[in-house]
Amino acid sequence: MTPSPHREPSVNRRPTLLAAITLTAAAALTLSACGGDSDSKDKSNDKIAGADTGDKKSASPTASASTAADRPKIELPSDVKLTFTPEQASDDVKSAVLKDNAEFTRALNAAIVAQDPRLPALEYYTEGEGAAASEQWVKAFKDAGWTVTGTVRFFDRQVTVNSKNSASISYCGDESKGFSKVIKTNEVKGSKVTKDSYIAYGAQVQKNKEGVWELVKISSTRGADRCQP
Repeated sequence: MTPSPHREPSVNRRPTLLAAITLTAAAALTLSACGGDSDSKDKSNDKIAGADTGDKKSASPTASASTAADRPKIELPSDVKLTFTPEQASDDVKSAVLKDNAEFTRALNAAIVAQDPRLPALEYYTEGEGAAASEQWVKAFKDAGWTVTGTVRFFDRQVTVNSKNSASISYCGDESKGFSKVIKTNEVKGSKVTKDSYIAYGAQVQKNKEGVWELVKISSTRGADRCQP
């Protein structure tokens, strides 16, 4: 199932990433369930509120990438592990996109763990309505009293550079070892691995004036054939 922001995250599934940010949806949020048992009736193309980037900060063509010192420090607990393959590309621009996509993913998980919808690190890697959607996403888990645990593997990460300040990235997520956890009881939900434990993602990013590739749009397809082991 795909709960609304006023309902609990899907039982027995690990909510790790924004399911979708669309240009037309502006208010509704649904949670993409990840990993664990597969009893969802709506197993693909999960969606949340999206971002029209028309009022997005314009990126300077001469902007240089922010230094490591400028970027927020993201810390995850020892029971939350995320891996990314590949981490780099032969092209510098594509490598930067890969890095910032990974940092966005880590920031989103860190925000869920911290139960902080306005975690600075998450805001750093999102923009406009995309940032608002990310905030709602984390708030849904905070309201439900749920967090995440386990290991999620992101692989087959491919970047397409559309322009100097625009790019897209597609990748797969293996959430077969990632789970939901009830904060109050530490109860871990879900253990059964199914086709829906593997998700295909497609994201659009734009480079801001600091040189950070911010998330502005993302979609997912649960159980995608291209991501199956």
